[in-house]
Amino acid sequence: MADHSEVAYSTADGNDYVAHEQTYEGFIKLVKYGTVSVALIVILMAVFLT
Repeated sequence: MADHSEVAYSTADGNDYVAHEQTYEGFIKLVKYGTVSVALIVILMAVFLT
């Protein structure tokens, strides 16, 4: 049988935590600016289409 012991991610080879943080920060920026953009579009639609 295969060995199914617990994986220790903090000591795994190839664990690139800096890249993980950069990806997460980029995702948060995308969500933030996307939300602001959609809200702006909805506000402009309410002003100009009524």
